[in-house]
Amino acid sequence: MNLFDHLLDPTKWTGGDGIGARLLEHLFYSGVSLLAAMLIAIPLGILIGHTRRGNVVVAGISNATRAIPTLGLLVLAVTLMGTGTLPVVLCLAVLAIPPILNGTVSGFLNADRDAVLAAHAMGMTPMQVIRRVEWPLALPLVVSGVRSAVLQVIATATVAAMAASGGLGRLVLDGQKRQGGYPEVFAGAVLVMALAIALDIALGALTAALRRRTRGRTCKDDPKDTGTTAAPTETVDAKG
Repeated sequence: MNLFDHLLDPTKWTGGDGIGARLLEHLFYSGVSLLAAMLIAIPLGILIGHTRRGNVVVAGISNATRAIPTLGLLVLAVTLMGTGTLPVVLCLAVLAIPPILNGTVSGFLNADRDAVLAAHAMGMTPMQVIRRVEWPLALPLVVSGVRSAVLQVIATATVAAMAASGGLGRLVLDGQKRQGGYPEVFAGAVLVMALAIALDIALGALTAALRRRTRGRTCKDDPKDTGTTAAPTETVDAKG
């Protein structure tokens, strides 16, 4: 038995049940879930990180969501809402919120305080400080949190098949049901792994580029090395 038979067969990539369709479904579930998680976690993280209040809430949310088994949550969601896309997206979004929230809060808390204080001293409004100072400095850690969430969601999106939905998990489930279906199971596992690795490399490169940009901007704005010295002042002693 050649485990690559299913993966390398061009006919297996076409059709509604083909690998191509399953891959697009997997990306759809993952993308919608990540978007929903970012719409919740990033604004909340900005609020907590900017005000420096609510770190206990972040820790509580993170610990609570990490303690929830994804499969158990999926079964509960399917029981309450039925099969389909919604329960899958809900479960994956819950899984993605903690790393994005942690990354956003950490980014704002680790923003250069001198730059933030200087922005306040210049008369910037809180929104201007967030948009022009804190957000650019926090962005590398925000992307790092999204990167962690992407890896978890891509790997866990295979459970979508258990909710009568599509995705690469269908290859695993359908292959297990068929006699001699191990090449199909192998194809599903390899594609999930390859997709996770490719996205991790891309987001890792983006994070590194943002870190270099942030360091360059910090060095450029550093007033310590301006190449000028203060001119001596003379004291005039006026008598009489």
